[in-house]
Amino acid sequence: MILAAGMASRYGSMKQIQAFGPSGETIMDYSIYDAMRAGYKKVVFIIREEFAKDFKAIFEPKLKGKIATDYVYQELSSYMDGQAVPADRAKPWGTAHAVLCAKEKINGPFAVINADDFYGRDGFEKSFAFLTKEAAPDLYSIIGYELAKTLSEHGTVSRGVCEVDKNGFLKSIAERTKIYRDGNKIVYEDENGKHEVPSDAKVSMNFWCFHQSVFALIEGWFKKFVKENINNPKAEFFIPIIGDLFVQSGKGKIKVIPTSAQWFGVTYKEDAPIVKESLSELIKKGEYPKKLW
Repeated sequence: MILAAGMASRYGSMKQIQAFGPSGETIMDYSIYDAMRAGYKKVVFIIREEFAKDFKAIFEPKLKGKIATDYVYQELSSYMDGQAVPADRAKPWGTAHAVLCAKEKINGPFAVINADDFYGRDGFEKSFAFLTKEAAPDLYSIIGYELAKTLSEHGTVSRGVCEVDKNGFLKSIAERTKIYRDGNKIVYEDENGKHEVPSDAKVSMNFWCFHQSVFALIEGWFKKFVKENINNPKAEFFIPIIGDLFVQSGKGKIKVIPTSAQWFGVTYKEDAPIVKESLSELIKKGEYPKKLW
């Protein structure tokens, strides 16, 4: 499942379909290519309906016959149980709501990724192994990246910071929405000021592995979230909220699977040249062909 419905407010354009590879590839193309190499057979795109025509025109011709595709529209009214969407609500309900919107399209264990993040081959291979051998109603996983390897030089980033126990399972996860380098430290800001985070802390880059039973849980938790936040136009229902609820409620465990892969992404326009350069280096090393499809 690829989350591509975000509004890209910090980036300023629809970065999900921007070309970064030498033959016009998007970041998603590299994720799909890596997923196919790992064994995945289907990709479900979560998009906004107004982008559907342009989006499909880009991806359908090159993916046809290579991997099954499906589309889900994340709309503000989805799973609201008939409750009216507040007039001042403009942004989507968040990534966990986006996952819920795919409930009717997925009937087996699945992985979730962002459209605008490059994850690397290692993460897809480890996620596929987990989903085919370990995923269960009481066991999910996250592909964990080192915080220091996931920052932007051009502004703050949002990360789900993980607390991991000695056996490699998630103790808690907290979404930190303003993380950046502050001298030799990495900090995040909230209403109480600045707080330091260890540079080697494991963070979620929204690369999750779920058993399909998660949909029923998300639906119940989303109803509660809406009830509590209906008058807050900026409140978002993030996937890390689901992960934390799953663990804290005792419904199961989440395995944090470390990856050696280097993450990079395009949070800001200024990140784009770095992404292109990084892809060029990987192509020179033989990790990817010059033309994926």
